[in-house]
Amino acid sequence: MKRALDMAIVLFVAPPIILVTLLFAALVALDGHNPFYTQLRVGRNDRAFRMWKLRSMVPDADRLLARHLAENPAARMEWNHAQKLRHDPRITPIGRLIRKSSIDELPQLWNVFIGDMSLVGPRPMMMDQKDIYPGTAYYALRPGITGFWQTSVRNESSFAERAEFDSAYLSQLSFVTDLKVLMKTIRVVIHGTGC
Repeated sequence: MKRALDMAIVLFVAPPIILVTLLFAALVALDGHNPFYTQLRVGRNDRAFRMWKLRSMVPDADRLLARHLAENPAARMEWNHAQKLRHDPRITPIGRLIRKSSIDELPQLWNVFIGDMSLVGPRPMMMDQKDIYPGTAYYALRPGITGFWQTSVRNESSFAERAEFDSAYLSQLSFVTDLKVLMKTIRVVIHGTGC
């Protein structure tokens, strides 16, 4: 049933989403780099998959992050706690816009279409985060474009707290739960309370 809901919604929204994605891809490409970005992420049953996004960071983001964390102890502490930075030097000006509106996530509909992801599920985990993830619920689910953590106080929560959101979602997994999360996601996007 969950996969059927994913496919029905993806096929329904595909035409306008493709147009919006191409428009913003053209804006992102103005900086002279590929507007699309892929990264290996941890999927269901610990299977790696390539997740698609619109590029919101500079091309050498990993190197810039390492240097920034080495030079800024406060940023290092924030990163170790949340695996995110409030003032991330890697994000481009257009990247701020597309992240705030979650437009950078639209290419992940392809991941949903091919079965790597679901519309609703845990936030896709980076490969190097597996060792610090304290739970097991994540591995039983397809990662989602949206989910309990993504529509919550994610900017105030620690990385370890994500496991609690994943466990809560797994225990409440249902068609109705997914519909509620999708409706909440629309509010989050409209109010710009994303990343």
